[in-house]
Amino acid sequence: MPLLLIPLLVLLFAVLFLLLLPLSLWQRYRAGRARRRTMGWLVALNAWALLGSVPLFLLAAWLGTFWSAEALRDAGIGLVAGVGVGIIGLWLARFERGDRHLYYTPNRWLVLALTALVVLRIALGMWWAWQRASGTAVEAGGWQLFVQGGGLWAVGGLLLGYATAFAWGLWGRHRRFHARRPLP
Repeated sequence: MPLLLIPLLVLLFAVLFLLLLPLSLWQRYRAGRARRRTMGWLVALNAWALLGSVPLFLLAAWLGTFWSAEALRDAGIGLVAGVGVGIIGLWLARFERGDRHLYYTPNRWLVLALTALVVLRIALGMWWAWQRASGTAVEAGGWQLFVQGGGLWAVGGLLLGYATAFAWGLWGRHRRFHARRPLP
């Protein structure tokens, strides 16, 4: 009898995930545009951890070329574009100097655009999965490449490149702020 409950629990988990997904994306947007204080050790840890993630991401994309021939190329293009978006994000972010701390607020429109990109990617992926499961999927071409494997690597590269560039730029600003500030 308990084994019969396993499919019901899996279905319940899937429904719960789908119901909570919009809430989690909204919370991600709210947290992404919030004002924050830079803490040197945390900013440095984040920058180095993201930099360490880049070769792992490229390795995973290289392994992904067994299923999607353009995975590595799309991942590289996404990374380069993400670094550019990260630099733009640094220019658009608002930095405020406090008594002893540096505060920053990311640009809300850029955060909204990146969150919308994630929402669009999830929605198109679900639509494409539904099309494939129902047997009505058409051959990929044009915008549908964004939905399939290569597009997934490009979006992942864009987000990772953005986060890496923003974290390194933030760490640089934090270090410059504390180098100029006189010691108490």
